[in-house]
Amino acid sequence: MYRSNVLVCGGTGCTSSNSEKIIEALKEEIAKNGLEQEVNVVRTGCFGLCALGPIMIVYPEGSFYSRVTVEDIPEIVEEHLLKGRIVKRLLYQETVAEDRIKSLNETDFYAKQRRTALRNCGVINPENIDEYIAMDGYAALGKVLTEMTPKDVIDVITASGLRGRGGAGFPTGRKWSFAAANQADQKYVCCNADEGDPGAFMDRSVLEGDPHVVLEAMAIAGYAIGASQGYIYVRAEYPIAVKRLQIAIDQAHEYGLLGDNIFNSGFSFDIELRLGAGAFVCGEETALMTSIEGKRGEPRPRPPFPAVKGLFGKPTILNNVETWANVPQIILKGAEWFSSMGTEKSKGTKVFALGGKIKHTGLVEVPMGTTLREIVEEIGGGVPNGHTFKAAQTGGPSGGCIPAEHFDIPIDYDNLLAIGSMMGSGGLIVMDDTTCMVDIAKFFLEFTVDESCGKCTPCRVGTKRLYEILDKITKGNGTMEDLDRLERLCYYIKDNALCGLGQTAPNPVLSTLRYFRDEYIAHVVDKKCPAGVCKALLNYHIDPDKCRGCTLCARNCPVGAISGTVKQPHVIDTAKCIKCGACMEKCKFGAIEKK
Repeated sequence: MYRSNVLVCGGTGCTSSNSEKIIEALKEEIAKNGLEQEVNVVRTGCFGLCALGPIMIVYPEGSFYSRVTVEDIPEIVEEHLLKGRIVKRLLYQETVAEDRIKSLNETDFYAKQRRTALRNCGVINPENIDEYIAMDGYAALGKVLTEMTPKDVIDVITASGLRGRGGAGFPTGRKWSFAAANQADQKYVCCNADEGDPGAFMDRSVLEGDPHVVLEAMAIAGYAIGASQGYIYVRAEYPIAVKRLQIAIDQAHEYGLLGDNIFNSGFSFDIELRLGAGAFVCGEETALMTSIEGKRGEPRPRPPFPAVKGLFGKPTILNNVETWANVPQIILKGAEWFSSMGTEKSKGTKVFALGGKIKHTGLVEVPMGTTLREIVEEIGGGVPNGHTFKAAQTGGPSGGCIPAEHFDIPIDYDNLLAIGSMMGSGGLIVMDDTTCMVDIAKFFLEFTVDESCGKCTPCRVGTKRLYEILDKITKGNGTMEDLDRLERLCYYIKDNALCGLGQTAPNPVLSTLRYFRDEYIAHVVDKKCPAGVCKALLNYHIDPDKCRGCTLCARNCPVGAISGTVKQPHVIDTAKCIKCGACMEKCKFGAIEKK
């Protein structure tokens, strides 16, 4: 029995900030001080507050150390673990009160969260099955195999109102019932862990922090629909997730929780990993299944839907990681528990990867119906550096921009669709007043053009034409007729593309045209970028009242476009200027402006 447990984040974000070296240094210092029998070091998954990594929490005090470095370890071990004196200067300052150290749940970032899918992330060692079992792990699988019929399981999932967290929001119980109703000699259960949206890292964090929950949920689904084989399709760029998933599969086999005759119930189920090469289109269910089969990952026409004819031509269900993460708790706690959270048509919680122009970058999990304002201002800490909120992009390349006028919209599936966006898998990118919305649309279209599988002409050619028009506009060569062409082409692609990814590719363009048309018009008519982002429409200017004549700008201009003498105002030759911004970056007096 240890008197102290030190939890260190071992997710990708903290690992990239040297948390592995911190763990090594921690173990060395603990040994040096003879504390091996008293202090336990646990490598966990993501705590969520990624902006403050590497993160370390010491229990039982619950001391939350942030941005820890290897150099801090000797002090933490000597002062806190040996002498019992918390090192306050290293604590996340929001936890420090005058008379006490506050718990994480009292901080703004965590107070409004309801960690359901993420409940074990940052709490257990994901490479130790015993710790998962200690948190009621595999109890739900035991319950369904010993107390419930397959129909009972589907009825509970249906009654809970759980909808797919991968983007489309299709009712999970209905999907399972379709597959259960189709008779076949073999059925399959698949997990979409491909997660290709820019800025999205929700599923990766669950896989890295709680891999067994996915295995347990897939086995439950296998029992419910009559499947004996599962596949997890995970992108190879997630090496930590892949490693921990394989460890979890091996441990589950060793404990008899995967394989033949689980819990002596007569039910057998196994799971294999399949690594994806990072193709965005393989997030589409039919393309994912085609890739698992060893073929080029391209979507197939539907119907027939996968519940009828899916992987290897057999009935198949596919859900994403976050959807699976909810299943065991629904079985254990009941449909009413889950449906008590959220809104009428969007039950439960949703995990968002909060990024962009936001103070607290990280993972948040909130009940459906939480407003965008609450997520951005209260949980995320607001837009930094004195700038104002302009928009938020949800749903990645398939989603749309939510403008400030909808800042108080309750976030759920139907509300987002109504304003031209979508939930997507959960990426939430915040933009401030320095963001050009035409450039944002261009960014997402460039991504879609690169990631199009090329199978259908509307997506292969149509998205390329969209990108070309946007590029023309951002270079100051657009016309008002181009805006009409842009809109018509968007609707053509939506109506004619083969798969959901192609059909939703125009959404970033349509939503920015809908809410920020004035910016498009400024680019086309005035030949100006209001946000000062599009280089072709910019001119750099030196304010003579602010310029001190220090010559720093002239010395750093790569093309010699700046002239002037010492202690006299300088001038930029706009004909020579390549608009690199080096002068503005070097100026110490704020004399250089973009216009």
